[in-house]
Amino acid sequence: MLDSIIAPVMSLSAFLICMLTAIVLGILTALVFMASSRHSGSWAQSLALLPPIVTLVIMMVNGNIGAGLAVAGTFALVRFRSVPGSAKEIAGLFMTVAIGLACGMGYVAYAGLFFVIMAVLVFTLGKLRFGEAGRAHRQLKIMIPENLDYEGLFDDLFEKYTVSHELVKVRTTNVGTLYELTYDIRLKSDQVSKEFIDEIRCRNGNLNIICGREADLELM
Repeated sequence: MLDSIIAPVMSLSAFLICMLTAIVLGILTALVFMASSRHSGSWAQSLALLPPIVTLVIMMVNGNIGAGLAVAGTFALVRFRSVPGSAKEIAGLFMTVAIGLACGMGYVAYAGLFFVIMAVLVFTLGKLRFGEAGRAHRQLKIMIPENLDYEGLFDDLFEKYTVSHELVKVRTTNVGTLYELTYDIRLKSDQVSKEFIDEIRCRNGNLNIICGREADLELM
C-alpha cells in the first residue's frame, strides 16, 4: 500500500493519481496554514500550486532526487528574492515541496500521511502558542530627528511603563535626516497605554511611533 505506484515506464493513470494527490494535498496545506496564521493571497496560492509543480519536475527527471530537489528548492526560495518571508511561511513552502517530492516519486500514501502528521503538528503548536513571546512583549519603533541624542532619551519612560527594554537596532532613514530606533520592550500590562505613546511623542517631535508584536510589524 505504501510502495511507489510509478513503474519504470510511467502510465497515464499513475501520472493522474500523483498529480491529483499533489493538487488536493497542496490545497489542504494552504487551508491549514490559512487557518493557523495571517497570510497573503499570493502565499496561500503558492502553497496550493507548489506540490503539483514539484511533482511534475520529479517525474520529468525520472526520480533523480538530486536534480529534482535542486530545481524544487529553487521554486521554494524564489519568492524570498524580492519579498521577505517569515519563518513560518518558509516552513509552509518547504512542507509543500516535500509533499510534491513524495508525490513525484509515486509515494502518494506517504505524502498523505506526512500531510496529516504536519497538519496536526501545526494546529497543536499554534494552540499551545509554542515559542511565542508573552502578551506584554512588544517591539517599539521610534523616529527621531538626526540632531537629537537618543542615548538615554526615553529611559525614564521605559522605567515607568515597562518591565524591561533593550535597544536592538538603530538605522537612518529619510535620506539620513531621521533615526529609526527599534526597541524590544516588555510592558507592565498587556495593553499599550495612550499615556506611554503621548509621552514619547513629546520627546521625538511628534514623529512616527509604531508599537506592536514583532510578527505583526513584519507584515507592515
